[in-house]
Amino acid sequence: MKRSVCIWQLLGFIFTSLSGVLLHFLYNWTGRAAIVAPFCAINESTWEHMKLLFWPMLIFALVQSSAFKNIDSFFCIKAQGIIIGLVLIPVFFYTYNGAIDTSPDWLNISIYFLTAAIVYFYETRKILNSTVSLWLKSPGIAVILLIVVGLLFVIFTYNTPELGIFEIPTSAVSK
Repeated sequence: MKRSVCIWQLLGFIFTSLSGVLLHFLYNWTGRAAIVAPFCAINESTWEHMKLLFWPMLIFALVQSSAFKNIDSFFCIKAQGIIIGLVLIPVFFYTYNGAIDTSPDWLNISIYFLTAAIVYFYETRKILNSTVSLWLKSPGIAVILLIVVGLLFVIFTYNTPELGIFEIPTSAVSK
């Protein structure tokens, strides 16, 4: 079981990493097609980069769920992992950006991969140690939470609130 979980999680990390990179460029590659906008980064804002983690992780969780249907807390663990990742991206970005007052691309890319690695490691630990208490204990609530987050990504793509997380960093504008 342990080996199987680790292999699945490694595949998830690889899928998420590669898909996130693809989704970063897909919007421009499709000529800015509105149909792909909710799933891709349409600009360089922190919010848009959070999509690059959310959608691949959600898709992989849906695929992976067939192999882990005997784990009652599967969607609770996946929802926790995704939410942790969505929190870590802005925390890492704004922490280092506040400290060094710049936003180098290599560091932003590193944050994405580091966040994905942390999340998949966290999920692996939770899956292997099912006795560990979860802060999200209801699979139904976990699924609803993921649906709500997905809807927010869609809604805010077309109706962007005027908040800092939705703004393009000035270092990205000057490029």
